[in-house]
Amino acid sequence: MNIIECSSLTKVYGAVKALNNLSFELQENKITGLIGRNGAGKTTLLKIIAGYYRETLGEIKVFSEKPFNNLLVSANVMYINDQMNFPTALNLKEILNVSSTFYENWNHELADRLFDYFAFQQTQQYNNLSKGMKSTFNMIVGLSARCALTVFDEPTTGMDAGVRKDFYRALLKDYIDFPRTILLSSHHLDEIEDILEDVLLIKDGTKLLHIPVEELKEWAIGVQGSSAAVNDWIKNREVIHSKNVGLDRMYAVVKQNGSESEIQRAKEAGLAITPISSSDVCVYLTSKNKGGIDDVFIKD
Repeated sequence: MNIIECSSLTKVYGAVKALNNLSFELQENKITGLIGRNGAGKTTLLKIIAGYYRETLGEIKVFSEKPFNNLLVSANVMYINDQMNFPTALNLKEILNVSSTFYENWNHELADRLFDYFAFQQTQQYNNLSKGMKSTFNMIVGLSARCALTVFDEPTTGMDAGVRKDFYRALLKDYIDFPRTILLSSHHLDEIEDILEDVLLIKDGTKLLHIPVEELKEWAIGVQGSSAAVNDWIKNREVIHSKNVGLDRMYAVVKQNGSESEIQRAKEAGLAITPISSSDVCVYLTSKNKGGIDDVFIKD
């Protein structure tokens, strides 16, 4: 069953297209990573999914219904980001108690255990927390609600490395106990790829890839050697990154075609073949220049 269905989704702000003809489907009970650089359109997409924004063109359905101003969607979607607002009249413990009345699958035991583990105090006020502690409290609410669709939009903002690891571990363990659809946006694919099943990569509001994370790990390979040999080998291939490394040497990243004979031919030509991490694939695909920052220093 598809929880989210997007078809030619477009969102325009003035002269800017935040989303541009975006189409994809998200199946139930999967953890999907929404990956992209700042300005790629991640938050706009997530807020449309959560029913906060209305699309400009195209169609989107969440639980087979249009999400904007929809009570069914609102009752079954938890959207967590670093701009959360909670009633200032309530302390942290009271916020959790009130939240339990809104979500039918709320796990109060989980909320209490996480609350104690991260050393919150019952009488603390949300607005007095540091940025990292606010993100941690948001995470407790997001996990404990156990909504059918849980959306985490850059949820680890301000968290230190140890808390981020705890968050991802808690997310995975609770997902195993109570499967649901989780959409997690992040700049740091290397931190989250071990808990993801699929990756949705977007750039300038357009889908670049939507594949299982295991396929992404094998999606590209690197090749390095003399410039002439590398240029000869990469002819007619999809090159996503290239740069000069020395006076007459070159490094290139190309889409993997799965041909062992081609890999062997590269080795016979004296080229070094290297694997490319999922995170680096995403960086190269979303870069505006195939050479990355090196292109800034190329003189015309």
